[in-house]
Amino acid sequence: MNITRSISSFGPVRPPSLVSQPCLNSLPLFSFSLIPNMHVCPSHLVKFPPTSPNPTCTRRFPIIAANQEAVSEVEFEEFLDKDWSFLEFDDTDTDGEHMQKIDRIISAGNIKETSKVLVSVGSEAFVDRIVCSSPCEQLFVAHDSLLILACIKERYDKVKCWQGELIDVPEKWTAFDVVYLYFLPALSSELDQVLAALAKRCLPGARVVISHPHGREAVEEQKQQYPDVVVSNLPEKMTLQTTMANHSFQLLEFVDEPGFYLAVMRFD
Repeated sequence: MNITRSISSFGPVRPPSLVSQPCLNSLPLFSFSLIPNMHVCPSHLVKFPPTSPNPTCTRRFPIIAANQEAVSEVEFEEFLDKDWSFLEFDDTDTDGEHMQKIDRIISAGNIKETSKVLVSVGSEAFVDRIVCSSPCEQLFVAHDSLLILACIKERYDKVKCWQGELIDVPEKWTAFDVVYLYFLPALSSELDQVLAALAKRCLPGARVVISHPHGREAVEEQKQQYPDVVVSNLPEKMTLQTTMANHSFQLLEFVDEPGFYLAVMRFD
């Protein structure tokens, strides 16, 4: 199972008849490419054991050659995957308010069965919801966390995954018509750089959705608690309009409420 492999063609991404349990509870090991500098290294695979909710740890990883025979074991003294647990909100409200917000965010992208969808820095639950509610031709997830991508890949093998910066996603895998910048404040690139990169990777008429299901105030709190992950803020309307105009985007909808943020753009 190669996280960054290219799947040239396949049918709509649909949920399995029985969705598997979260990766944290799964028993089998899962394998993927350990890719220095975010590039594929096809000759070696690394197997990770099931992870803990706080994935900062010291572990031994057996290096597996192409013939699947263990050839060596490497100990990483500090294998550090940043803590992304704050993205997985515990929806304990009785009326399902959080899920309603997620559905509103997804519906803003107007996904069709022929759509090629990009999710940048999404939670596992957000990806699950897209797969279950909105079948599409291609689903591509870009994230900084190898462990989150491995969990997604374990459940949905047809989902393409890219570990690294959104602006570095290879153009050969692009031509998207729906883009979800699910957690924009985690991107180290400036908004201008992000929209410039998307302008090269989006089809005419593509929708780009910037969102946060709990709004700007929640981002400020997360920034204080997770300063190594949350490195910027959600853009103000004026900043967004000025920046997107430089890259042929048009603002279709903007909501900036205390408990919800949504900005929907179209690429012309």
